[in-house]
Amino acid sequence: MISQVIHLSNTGAFKVYREKYKFSVILYHGLYTVELRDVPSEFLNNSDNEENPNIFFVNNDILIVGSFKEILDCLPSSSSLNEAIKSEAVKALQNFAKSEVIQYKIGEKSFDFRFAYTMGILNVTPDSFSDGGKYIDKVSAVKFAMEMIDEGVDIIDVGGESTRPGSEPVSESEEINRVIPVIEEILRRKPDAVLSIDTTKANVAKEALHNGALIINDISGGTFDPDIFNVAKEFNAAVILMHIKGKPKIMQTSPVYSDVVSEVYDYLANQSEIAKKEGIEKIIIDPGIGFGKKTEDNLDLIERLEDFKSLGFPIMIGLSRKSFIGNILNLPVGERDNATNALNSLALSKGVRLIRTHNVKQAVQTCKLFNSLTN
Repeated sequence: MISQVIHLSNTGAFKVYREKYKFSVILYHGLYTVELRDVPSEFLNNSDNEENPNIFFVNNDILIVGSFKEILDCLPSSSSLNEAIKSEAVKALQNFAKSEVIQYKIGEKSFDFRFAYTMGILNVTPDSFSDGGKYIDKVSAVKFAMEMIDEGVDIIDVGGESTRPGSEPVSESEEINRVIPVIEEILRRKPDAVLSIDTTKANVAKEALHNGALIINDISGGTFDPDIFNVAKEFNAAVILMHIKGKPKIMQTSPVYSDVVSEVYDYLANQSEIAKKEGIEKIIIDPGIGFGKKTEDNLDLIERLEDFKSLGFPIMIGLSRKSFIGNILNLPVGERDNATNALNSLALSKGVRLIRTHNVKQAVQTCKLFNSLTN
């Protein structure tokens, strides 16, 4: 059973759920719902919705509609919902409320997710879509890392394998040879730098963490190499779980969703639950913009980012120079930073607290302005 808080004041979401549940609730500002999906049949044996006009059923899914107060008020008195269902609904509401007040200690740095942070991209690859080849040697990679640190970046994400659409995988040994010398040299110069390793391979993650990285950024959410969770536990590392549909080589070959937001949410709910059971305490989620999604899928996810708050983890997003921006605005990769930053600002307003970016200077300024408003 998976529970999700959904902001029904979003007209796109309202239409989706009105069609699914055939409800006649009037749209108003502040309208939310808790949807419970794949509810076990034994919890539904005695369910009916005639005693509460704001509770709706379709097969093994339940929708509870209203303001936060109306939803919370209807739960104790509802005879059509058993205690397990009520508890799951309350958990989703509590997660939604707490997602922006989580605090993680990563290395010596404290992250208070009331505020926004930046993650700078450092691709030590010859073929990444935006900057492939620019930082393939250690000297240029470390120089760029120092520039990002001077610009105020909070985390540097070091990757040794391109995951652009159509990319070919590289061997474990090649990936290690690319990233470890760079990690070592960055930390030699800046011992307090917070480094993330962008990898799906457990052994690459282990080598990076052994050499001082503190975060694993796994685009597969732990699905390509499940042993990566054991590595994270061993080093008490933070883990970023991202959604992807398919493998990078073929992920943009006609991806299809019936409801992209629910499917991405359920994937992240499942993988974060596995991570928690493996003992991972510091989890960040990423809906995976551009990873097995068409332009309209990406826009739906951005529009409904707030709905991911009910997973109860800080939200990261990587919009930087993505192809859907180019598709909409007819811009080449090198001219997408301003549009990226506009979307980053929107994402922050919807609950995102970690911005992954190629343009650190711009993102740092955006986060500083947002954090000033938060203060």
